[in-house]
Amino acid sequence: MTRLQTAFDAIDKANSADPHRDPQDRPEALLYGQRMTAEQEALYPDASEPLRIACRGQHVERWQLPRDAYPMDRPGYLAWRTEQGRRHAARVGGIMRDAGYGEDEVAAAEKMLTKQGIKRDPEVQALEDVACFTFIRWYMGPFAEGRDPDELQRIVDKTARKMSAEARARALQEFAIPEPFAAAFRA
Repeated sequence: MTRLQTAFDAIDKANSADPHRDPQDRPEALLYGQRMTAEQEALYPDASEPLRIACRGQHVERWQLPRDAYPMDRPGYLAWRTEQGRRHAARVGGIMRDAGYGEDEVAAAEKMLTKQGIKRDPEVQALEDVACFTFIRWYMGPFAEGRDPDELQRIVDKTARKMSAEARARALQEFAIPEPFAAAFRA
């Protein structure tokens, strides 16, 4: 078995313990990681192994730190998200070390998972593009249900701003994004 498969298997095993299930009774974190890998393979088929692992492990054991453990305001959300990134990086780093990866490869994945260098580091940006594509393809529809249109527009605008210009252009080709939301991807 390759180091990459060993790391994927360890991430999948960890995420299989997610108590949150989708309608088909699949662990949500496991499904999310697999969807991230599918998007990464489509968007960045020549990705490095640290990027592949960061995509698979972006939300590893995310349920262990629930959102409501922090204040339910913007500063609370940002603190929760920062701590999740730190936890995911530490967990994925340990999995990579156990699979035989060196410290440079581990550091690269940890940098991606803590979002150090969005818009400046191509691999950190690639992880963000993959996460945005995963959100748009699998989660935006259910997320949008019942939301105020102005609130939804703000969320779409933020999502588009996180993406690279290439990913925004590709999103317009791949998804039927209605106006006025599509304008955010053309900006």
